[in-house]
Amino acid sequence: MTVPAGARPEVVAARRVVVKVGSSSLTTAAGGLDPQRLTALVDALVSARVRGAEVVLVSSGAIAAGLAPLGMTRRPTQLALQQAAASVGQGLLVRHYTEALARHGIVAGQVLLTVDDVVRRTHYRNAHQALDKLLALGVLPVVNENDTVATTEIRFGDNDRLAALAAHLVHADLLVLLSDVDGLYDGDPSRPGTSLVPRVRGEGDLASVRIGSTGAAGVGTGGMTTKVEAARIATGAGIPVVLTSADRAAAALAGEEVGTLFEPTDRRRPTRLLWLRHATEPAGAIHLDAGAVRAVTERGASLLPVGVTGCGGDFVAGDPVDLLAPDGTPVARGLANYDAAELPAMVGRSTTDLAAELGSSYEREVVHRDDLVVL
Repeated sequence: MTVPAGARPEVVAARRVVVKVGSSSLTTAAGGLDPQRLTALVDALVSARVRGAEVVLVSSGAIAAGLAPLGMTRRPTQLALQQAAASVGQGLLVRHYTEALARHGIVAGQVLLTVDDVVRRTHYRNAHQALDKLLALGVLPVVNENDTVATTEIRFGDNDRLAALAAHLVHADLLVLLSDVDGLYDGDPSRPGTSLVPRVRGEGDLASVRIGSTGAAGVGTGGMTTKVEAARIATGAGIPVVLTSADRAAAALAGEEVGTLFEPTDRRRPTRLLWLRHATEPAGAIHLDAGAVRAVTERGASLLPVGVTGCGGDFVAGDPVDLLAPDGTPVARGLANYDAAELPAMVGRSTTDLAAELGSSYEREVVHRDDLVVL
């Protein structure tokens, strides 16, 4: 493929792209949906499709869209009111996308996800299959967190992480994060003397950057911190990221040098390991001795009972658990092969001894290396 002069090759070559847009980029100052902003975004997505890229849109805005119809002027803090606003707003949001895409002959497909859909492996696989099939059918999926039935506090910033996970989920070649700020700055962009960071090659380039929370008050609760964390998730899985403002979406998707480009920092990893690291909450912890820490983190070994010194929490076999160094620092996360109640009797013992005393079913790892990711 011939790359136009000055264009970013990572963007131009991308055949599958995930685009995330925040509430503040889609709404008016009063909190309702802004049809002009939404139409401009859809036009940019369509242009990317015309160039041959498949596009998945992760869109916030359901709660914000539901504020005005319910007579609310600001995003509510009470969970039940957030759920009510999301219920009203989600239909409005998808209707606008459906109508805007239909003008280009493109079908929109709504995909609502909950935390369970990225935490539970079976749900994760189902989500992958659904999105993959929609793309194969030429549909443009519109993904959002299912805020209406969320049982934990709904946070705007979650959609940044959701977008990074979705990019890996669909095997995307590029993630574009659209905000109300035109890129990553080395300080508060509202103050004089700060500069745009055009390219981030790794953590070293972030060392001198003061990352604070920015965003439109009253509409969303996300900020630059969540976007940088999302970029870390994606680039750590081999996916480049462009961060810029929504009004530069068309330029960003065309490969122009706008916003900040985060270069991949690692190779693409198995989906289940990304899920384990970024989409799980530990149900407990297992304490390791120094030798087990070295075996797990340096040699890529499984965790055996002989290296365990204790455990905490009320986890069962199959639950994610943190593996802690002697000083309490989490060094890895993995899926436990035993219940928490079983481990105290196994501490410091070899699998051979355990099998002889308790049976062959105990001749297995506490956490297998294929179910473990180093933190």
